[in-house]
Amino acid sequence: MDKLVYPCIWCNNNAREVADYYLSVFPGTEIVDQNQWVSVLKMEGQRIMLLNGGEIFRPNPSFSLMYLTTDEKEVETVHRQLSDGGRELMQLDSYPFSRKYAWVEDRFGVSWQLYTGEEKDIIQKLVPTLMFVGENNGKAEKAIDFYTSVFPASEKRGILRYTGNEGEIAGHVQHAEFKVNNYLLMIMDSSYPHVFDFTGGMSLVVECHTQEEIDDYWDKLTADGGVESRCGWLRDKFGVSWQITPAVMKELLRKSTKVMETMMTMQKLDIRKLQEAAE
Repeated sequence: MDKLVYPCIWCNNNAREVADYYLSVFPGTEIVDQNQWVSVLKMEGQRIMLLNGGEIFRPNPSFSLMYLTTDEKEVETVHRQLSDGGRELMQLDSYPFSRKYAWVEDRFGVSWQLYTGEEKDIIQKLVPTLMFVGENNGKAEKAIDFYTSVFPASEKRGILRYTGNEGEIAGHVQHAEFKVNNYLLMIMDSSYPHVFDFTGGMSLVVECHTQEEIDDYWDKLTADGGVESRCGWLRDKFGVSWQITPAVMKELLRKSTKVMETMMTMQKLDIRKLQEAAE
């Protein structure tokens, strides 16, 4: 079933190439929408938007996609394909938390965590995963509290903390899960001196049915240091990028090129003005 929240990958004007690549790698994947701006995939029923954005942003491991399966051979096969032209971040192996796991960056710079688990524990096949590094390190739990306060149908699903024996700071979040709008997200802290942080290379799309929803999410996500951007984009106080967009946007774009022209003049999107542009 479609969720109202889903990830977006910023592409260097090659969204269809990236889409075709993922079609060849991941079973149960199809293209469900295609235009000059985006390609939209469904992977095991879950949406992923691929955006033709140019060279401004590039994905990095601060925002990865966790791919969960019960099949070790599936992890091995997907890992082999993603590694072709990509690079290893954690080698394919057996770990205490997964009998077959790998973290790999594919040829387009997108980071995937491939995880083998038990069927009873897999409630979502694909899970966006945020890694809090640098100045954000140690703030993962605050982020969970923040995001679950912003969105309805939210749930905190438990936190595994570092003990201090891992070379990390005791008490920081090693792994946690939470839901917003019934959509599962994962999060972790890392004190390693990474050379990356959150960018627009990976973002979360929130589809809204009313202007009141757009206004509410926009106000809450830009509070306390968040930054408004253009075309419905914003960065929250942790630097995570969000797209707050009308659920009818796809239909409006099909009606008139003026819709895109109007959207380009906006920061927060105005449904009424976009509908007027489509007439």
